[in-house]
Amino acid sequence: QVQLVESGGGAVQAGGSLRPSCVASAPTYSINCMGWFRQTPEKGREREAVAEIRNDGSVWYADSAKGRFTATKNDALNTLYLDMRNLKPEDTAMYHCAADRTSGCAFYDVLGYTYRGQGTQVTVS
Repeated sequence: QVQLVESGGGAVQAGGSLRPSCVASAPTYSINCMGWFRQTPEKGREREAVAEIRNDGSVWYADSAKGRFTATKNDALNTLYLDMRNLKPEDTAMYHCAADRTSGCAFYDVLGYTYRGQGTQVTVS
């Protein structure tokens, strides 16, 4: 079992930056895949994958995140980060951290990961 706790969301104006973080209850070096997805009530609570980072060093980003968001992981702190720059109103959502320990997690996206956090709200006006 892996527990994930997010923090670092907030309210910013368009063009601003935020850096949500996610602390894992297990060593992140032992977690094969970690990532972020977001969910908005306005879109019928549709979930959108944002970024994935794997222990082989590979990182994937949604087209909406490329060039603006950067996912990084600090194994010494067991923490995953999402650096978000040039935020837009359409980035407004609840941002969730997710993780998976299975060796096959690289073959499916973050929406299918086993463990998820409660989320941190990001609001861009």
